[in-house]
Amino acid sequence: MTNAVFFVSCSRVEGTRILLLRIYGPSSGALISRPKELQTLHVLSSKYHIGPRVYGTFENGRVEEHFDATTLTAEDLRDPQISSWIGARMAELHDVDVQDVEEARGEDSHWDIAAMQNVQSWLIFAREVLALPGVSGDVLRALDLDAFESQWRQYAHWLQEVESAEGVSRRVFAHNDTQYGNLLRLKALKDGMPEHRQIIVVDFEYSAPNAAAFDIANHFHEWTVNYHSDVPHQLKPVLYPSKDERRNFYRSYITHTLATADAPAYVSDEERDEAMARLDRQVRVWSPASHAMWAVWGVVQAREMVESKDGESEFDYLGYAACRMEGFRREVSALGLSI
Repeated sequence: MTNAVFFVSCSRVEGTRILLLRIYGPSSGALISRPKELQTLHVLSSKYHIGPRVYGTFENGRVEEHFDATTLTAEDLRDPQISSWIGARMAELHDVDVQDVEEARGEDSHWDIAAMQNVQSWLIFAREVLALPGVSGDVLRALDLDAFESQWRQYAHWLQEVESAEGVSRRVFAHNDTQYGNLLRLKALKDGMPEHRQIIVVDFEYSAPNAAAFDIANHFHEWTVNYHSDVPHQLKPVLYPSKDERRNFYRSYITHTLATADAPAYVSDEERDEAMARLDRQVRVWSPASHAMWAVWGVVQAREMVESKDGESEFDYLGYAACRMEGFRREVSALGLSI
């Protein structure tokens, strides 16, 4: 939603490839380290064959590999086969050695997980936006960042206690933004390529170490929004995947996670069911964190709109932030937290 993408070709010269030209969007510089993103893309594409190769960069964009593929739609996420493929691809990304990426990005071995780090660092910029004169009182009351910051601290403390008692969700290298616009489907598979590899994950702007359950929960929230509808900023909880739809995703995710780990060659149906139930619980307790992170993100992205530098915005970032904030508060309440 924040980048402009163009396809570049030269039909007069035979044998030339189509390239993708990406122009970075406004306000993204406050949220994203472009040098780190480029290092991430290099490690993932060269060592793990995940994502596009980058051919060149300039101040506000880059030129990268183009895939002969179609972008998934909101409806595609609900297709059981496609959903299982996404689960498999997410498992492969989560198998990436975090240190491989973090060392390339110049980080030390004591990294913080993205969900916690982003909320805290982005709140500073969000407060600056809400202090601008163009923000209405209704928006300030709906978001109430002072109350949110207190609620976030209480939730984070509760989450720590839950993980201490029930077990920690694996810390992995996560995409953190697997919405349908960041998922491609190849038009043709190479011989011998597993069918789930026709799903290509792109746009690693927000990728970072995180809880695996956060990445999955965030993807499930993306089932509830259609960025090409009349109300692209609104999430509809009724569209959240059902128990059977989540189990379909988990089954594929767990199968491919075991395939890349030192796991027993045989896992019984009972053991698999227990693993799915455990993962579903972890996803549920991490789910509010997704709402929190993107609520704060929406406020920061609204700066251009609030300052009226961009005219009529195509996307209501403050409306999106309010929707996500409502989701955070609704879900922590459903988990039994009195905040």
